[in-house]
Amino acid sequence: MKKLIAILVVLAVFLAVFLMLGPFYILPEGEQAVVTRFGKIVNTETEAGLKFKMPLVDNVVKYSSKLLSWDGDAQRIPTNENQFIWVDATARWYISDPAKFYETVGSIASGLGRLNDIIDSTIRTVISENNLNEAVRSTNQINEINVVEGFQDVDSAEDAETLKSLTSTATSQQSIEVGREGLSNIILADASRYTDTYGITLEDVIIRQIRYSDDLTESVYERMIKERSQIAETYRSYGRGQLAEWQGKTEKDRSTILSEAEAEAAVIRGNADAEANRIYTESYSADPDFFEFYNTLKSYKETVPSMTKVLSSDAEYFKYL
Repeated sequence: MKKLIAILVVLAVFLAVFLMLGPFYILPEGEQAVVTRFGKIVNTETEAGLKFKMPLVDNVVKYSSKLLSWDGDAQRIPTNENQFIWVDATARWYISDPAKFYETVGSIASGLGRLNDIIDSTIRTVISENNLNEAVRSTNQINEINVVEGFQDVDSAEDAETLKSLTSTATSQQSIEVGREGLSNIILADASRYTDTYGITLEDVIIRQIRYSDDLTESVYERMIKERSQIAETYRSYGRGQLAEWQGKTEKDRSTILSEAEAEAAVIRGNADAEANRIYTESYSADPDFFEFYNTLKSYKETVPSMTKVLSSDAEYFKYL
C-alpha cells in the first residue's frame, strides 16, 4: 500500500512538473501556428482551439490567417510611349501555407518586404509595357460621349449652327484593349507566380491612384488652354461680325432718316419761299413806291458801309440819298 502511494505521489509530481512546463497552448480564431522542434517543423495548426506541444523542445510560431493589407509607395513609371506617371497601388494578401512562409520568410515584416519587391517590380514592368490610356481608363465610354456646346443670346438658329460648327473640336480618344482593371489583373497574375514560393496568396492588386507627372500635367493644361482659346476666339470673331452688322444697319438707318429729313426740309423751305413771295407780291401790289423805297434802303444798309468813296450821287441807285 505504501509502495502504491509512493508511486502515485511520484506520478503526481511528474504530472505537476509537466503541466508547469506548459505542454498546451491556445490557438485563437484568426490565427495559425507552426510548431518547430530544434528548428525543424513538426506540425502546423490552422484550426482554433487547445493544442498540445512537447514542453521545452517544441516552439510555437503564430501567424495571422486573416486578410492582410499591403500599401506600396507611389512610383514614377514611364509608359510604353515614354510618358511618366505616378502609380499608387494597394493589395490584399494572406498566408496560405504557414510552413512554407516560416521556412522562406519567417515574420510578417519580412513578408511585407518581399511583397514590396515583388509587387513594385511587377507594377513597373506591366505599366511600362502598356500605353498611357490603358493605365488611366477602364472603359471606352468616353468615345461614346458627344459634347455639344450651348449658345445663348444668338440671333438665329443659323448663327447657332455656325458657332457650333466653328467651336466643335474633334477629340477622338484611342480605344483601350486592357484598361486599368485589366492591368491590375495582369499584375496580380504575374506577382502571384512569385508569392506562392513564400506561402503567400495575393487576393487582389488594385491600382489605387494614377497621377500625371509635372511635365505631362503641363502639356495637358497647355492643350486644354489652346482648345478653350480657340473657342474664345470664335466667340470674339462672331461678336466682331455682329458689331459690324449692327454698325452697318445703324449707318443705313441714319442715312435713311437724314435723307427723309432733308427731303421734308426742302419741301418746307419751298413752301416758305412760296409764301414769302406771295406776301412780297401782295405788299408790292398794295404800294409799289413804298416797296421800292424800302428795298432800296435795305440795299443801302448792306452796300454803303463797304464803299470807300462816292464821286457822284447822280446815279439812279442813289436817288434816295
